[in-house]
Amino acid sequence: MMKYLTGGRGPMPFGVVFALAVLAALLLQPGPARAADDGIYRQLNLFGDVLERIRADYVEEVDDPELIEAAITGMLRSLDPHSSYMPPKAYRDMREQIKGEFGGLGIEVTMENGLVKVVSPIDGTPAARAGMKAGDFITQLDGTPVMGMTLAEAVKKMRGPVNSEIRLMVARPGVEKPFEVKIIRDVIRVQSVRSRLEGNMVYVRITSFTEQTNSGLESAMAKRKAELGNNFKGVVLDLRNNPGGALDQAIAVSDAFLDKGEIVSTRGRRPEETHRYNAKAGDLAQGLPVAVLINGGSASASEIVAGALQDHQRALVIGTKSFGKGSVQSIIPLQGHGAIRLTTARYYTPSGTSIQAKGIEPDIIVEQVRVERPNNNRRHSEADLPKHLKAEKRKATSQKPKNNGNGDGNGEAADRPRDFQLSYALDLLRGMALLQRRNGE
Repeated sequence: MMKYLTGGRGPMPFGVVFALAVLAALLLQPGPARAADDGIYRQLNLFGDVLERIRADYVEEVDDPELIEAAITGMLRSLDPHSSYMPPKAYRDMREQIKGEFGGLGIEVTMENGLVKVVSPIDGTPAARAGMKAGDFITQLDGTPVMGMTLAEAVKKMRGPVNSEIRLMVARPGVEKPFEVKIIRDVIRVQSVRSRLEGNMVYVRITSFTEQTNSGLESAMAKRKAELGNNFKGVVLDLRNNPGGALDQAIAVSDAFLDKGEIVSTRGRRPEETHRYNAKAGDLAQGLPVAVLINGGSASASEIVAGALQDHQRALVIGTKSFGKGSVQSIIPLQGHGAIRLTTARYYTPSGTSIQAKGIEPDIIVEQVRVERPNNNRRHSEADLPKHLKAEKRKATSQKPKNNGNGDGNGEAADRPRDFQLSYALDLLRGMALLQRRNGE
């Protein structure tokens, strides 16, 4: 949702003109309405007095536009962690990010307790390669403490020329001392949809919701289903560490697996601001079993998809509780002055549940465990026993090793570490597919 606000032009700062326009509107209101807004009038009058006092008496000459921007930033920052002012450059960067290409490190961040918190690193970006993880707190940027910065200021400092280096001081839950991470900035081109075959299942990973996400999903599903033909048995939709993105893309992805019913509703302060979004006929998974993987880095648009498929019992949600961002931000351009990001609504899953600050609870909680090899020094086979009979030599064969069903036959699987949550989901889907086949016979 986009709203437009035209700012004033002239010798006075934009903020002063805006404040005067608001005052004029209040003065022209009818008696009762005007009386009700007397408190706002007095506060705006106070703002004007303080502004003029700073301009006249501060020890150094102040820059009027910067002063007004700081006031707007502070006003929005006091509302919630997601409302903010975007100067023109930040607004341009945001639009590039939604399009799927932007410059920087490749992390989605928010503010928590005055520090920058990593919601999730984006796959294949410098931040992901440097080992940044969801839940990390960034305490310093190139030696400058983050405490006291706005989110916009921190993001601006993290962006910079391609191939330039930035040093992050990172505090990680469970790690005793903060540690430094060096990252080389790069142009971030987000391929938001990746897919592969896992035996007779289609695995689709969505890393973020950009303008290309739904079309990317449709292309990936068409390609993989054509490869499997009649052997197609189900879908794993991986939304882990997906920080969200465009609302319309979350609705489209949910619709891709639903034939009917409500996907999500958004509700603002006034009843007329309530919007409901419903699914249309058509299911890319053809009614076959679907599993959705989520974790603490799955936020916003990811939670819309997981909540919709869970409430309609179209998919099993597997993993750990999601991030819990259940609010909608509208980008409101200020002509010639950037834009504001303002929280204008909460969203609700089809069952009417708000996940704000609560998150999506998986149907099956599966922690991501690390599988390690057993201690090789321990005796655990016949070959370890003293004086054991030697094995007979076997004639060489020309048999090729079989595909283990964890990849698409191109050698990818051998290079990937075992993903316990994914393995669990695949085993569960195979069992469900078997039951479906038996019930259909």
